[in-house]
Amino acid sequence: MTRRLSRPRGDRWIAGVCSGLARRFGVSSGVVRLIFVVSCLLPGPQFLIYLILWIMMPNE
Repeated sequence: MTRRLSRPRGDRWIAGVCSGLARRFGVSSGVVRLIFVVSCLLPGPQFLIYLILWIMMPNE
């Protein structure tokens, strides 16, 4: 069974993007959030990617 990429309603902090990615790949949502925060310290389009995923990922 494959897991759909969607934003859960229960485990959200801001939009649920990190939680949805964590569920999809079978890792802890805290780990994905930590990776996202650390990656925001590096130059690149991380925040823009987060916004795009927020718009494109459906709710559960």
